[in-house]
Amino acid sequence: MRKLFEIDFKDYDPNGTKCFRPSMRAIIVRDGKLAMIHSLKFDYYKFPGGGAEEGESQIETLVREVREEAGLTVIPGTVKEFGYVYRIQKGKIEDMFIQNNYYYLCEVEDKPSTTNLDDYEAEEGFTLEYVTADEAIRVNSTHAHGELNDHWIAMLQRETRVLGILKEELGL
Repeated sequence: MRKLFEIDFKDYDPNGTKCFRPSMRAIIVRDGKLAMIHSLKFDYYKFPGGGAEEGESQIETLVREVREEAGLTVIPGTVKEFGYVYRIQKGKIEDMFIQNNYYYLCEVEDKPSTTNLDDYEAEEGFTLEYVTADEAIRVNSTHAHGELNDHWIAMLQRETRVLGILKEELGL
């Protein structure tokens, strides 16, 4: 899979402990709009998806995370690689947090199901919305998001840059 870009805060001890946490993100396009998770509490958009659990394949993670966060069922045969973002920064516990964020184009079944949000996701008011890339970029770039730590800042940068690439390459 091609590397889209890298985010490196250079705020870590390279000789210290490391946490590797790969994640999978879904790019779902419907009628020129993207399926995005809107944090109502902090007012930002992110692609549905999340971290892999022990023993899961990338596609299994993608399917599970999209169903949990968005209530959408990914059709596995439609999944296509788009690219990944390499992120490295000081961890919350470990000295280094290293994450490859894999983005996949995919289609979903028409009928949504219920979500299964983690506590923090429910607290943030995670809501599925179909929005244009321009709208998600505008919100992520200009709205106040509250007190976000470096990990949330990196996520906002990552999602906003990926949205820009999608606009350019897919004409969204």
